[in-house]
Amino acid sequence: MARAPRQADIAAVAGVSQTTVSLVLSGNTEGTRLSEPTRQRVLAAAEQLGYVPDPVATRLASARNHLLGVYTFASAFPIELDDFYYPILAGIEAEATALGQDLVLFTGTGGLDARTDAKTAIRRTRVADGCVFFGRHVPEEPIDWLLHGDFPLVYVGRRDELGGRIPFVGVDYVAASAAVVERLLELGHREIRYLRSVEDALSSTDREKGVLAAIRRARLPVRRVVVRAQSADVDAALLTKWRDEGVTAVVVEETDLGVLSRAALAAAEEAGLRLPEDLSLAVLGQPKGRPDVSGFEVPRRELGRRAVRLLVDQITGARRTDQQLLDCPQVPGATIGAV
Repeated sequence: MARAPRQADIAAVAGVSQTTVSLVLSGNTEGTRLSEPTRQRVLAAAEQLGYVPDPVATRLASARNHLLGVYTFASAFPIELDDFYYPILAGIEAEATALGQDLVLFTGTGGLDARTDAKTAIRRTRVADGCVFFGRHVPEEPIDWLLHGDFPLVYVGRRDELGGRIPFVGVDYVAASAAVVERLLELGHREIRYLRSVEDALSSTDREKGVLAAIRRARLPVRRVVVRAQSADVDAALLTKWRDEGVTAVVVEETDLGVLSRAALAAAEEAGLRLPEDLSLAVLGQPKGRPDVSGFEVPRRELGRRAVRLLVDQITGARRTDQQLLDCPQVPGATIGAV
């Protein structure tokens, strides 16, 4: 097996000293008199020989290696096109490519029994210049350790843990959810139920805040609006019971798994309820394969792109704000209508 080319080999081909090669490849030519033809000759020789710099040595020399980490808290890397996280990863890749950065995927496991939020697994991200994290929860101790060390990081999704110090690019679920309910109110609905996950994730809480804010602005009672449920609890009997009680609209949270919205749509079909003639149904998100469902769209690809952009801004010192919220385009759909 042939050995990898070294800087000495480049120096021999280009007819320059090894010091000159080192200066050109590191980009550290400030304060030196180096002609452009010489620099181009060194780069051409490096390309001809297929030279690839050692990332560890490069990091030690320049404190940057143009590697961005991506840390997922999922047990497996999402590869299906309709996976909730796939567009986020596609956006991350697209923006990293546009900015000339390479990506390193951290699987979050240090062995078969290791947890994805293990302290040692998260600390390994420091081999990159910075890291994008995404998941529904924050392992506070290791993330706090990274922040105290001034390690550049960005979360995908709004975070308020650790005293609000976590940089993030998230979605304004409060405003988007309120807009969906306000549309229902404009159509005459006064008896509304909101189905939300039993999990206390921040994205779930934000959606509920938006729903209740819109109800309160309409001076309607909120006591019975929110119903926490698992997908197994949502069936034809539940929707029929609500319909008999005078409920005219159901709003459903769309989580990353999408199980609650699927259950609600299936329950309406099983109960023989026509949407929106018999019951209006809106989803706070966009169910897979159902562009006809009213609600809003989560800009997941843009989330990935903005997260990378913010991370690179942190690394280069060009950042303007560490926390950003994106708007959600409303989806008119065909599943809500007038009472």
